[in-house]
Amino acid sequence: MYLKSVYASPLGEMTLLAKDEALVGVWFSDQAHFGAGYDLDSVDFGESHPLSLAASWLDSYFAGERPSIDSLPLAPEVTEFRGLVLSVLESVPYGSTITYKEIATRITDLRGGRKSSARAVGGAVGHNPISIIIPCHRVVGSNGSLTGYAGGISRKIALLDLEGAAHGKFI
Repeated sequence: MYLKSVYASPLGEMTLLAKDEALVGVWFSDQAHFGAGYDLDSVDFGESHPLSLAASWLDSYFAGERPSIDSLPLAPEVTEFRGLVLSVLESVPYGSTITYKEIATRITDLRGGRKSSARAVGGAVGHNPISIIIPCHRVVGSNGSLTGYAGGISRKIALLDLEGAAHGKFI
């Protein structure tokens, strides 16, 4: 059963979505791809263990701490390819960045040499259903540009600043 809650972040209201005992979605209310195709209007507001854990994680994150995602029961409902991309994103350390091309290279390695394009990776990153927790904001263009973020570039900059990623080095 799906349940949702609202989280008041310093960067705007967020909707959290859980299914049974796992978190499946975290979105800024005004971001691109909000809701990832879920019919959120038909989901009840409620409280559950994964929603509470996610809110606590976000509290810690926005307080400048470095909470581990290992403590969260995450279950993004995505394709196999997007799942690989999300697993690479989960490995990007706090305060670090990675390029779309680097992700594509890692995916190619994970798939035994089957090539992945940076464009396909970009689509997967842009549709990340668990924003911030699975850190898609840490992805930058090969030239250091702060390209694309479903939550908006100003939020991406704020998140990178919070993590001390020195966005001033980016284009």
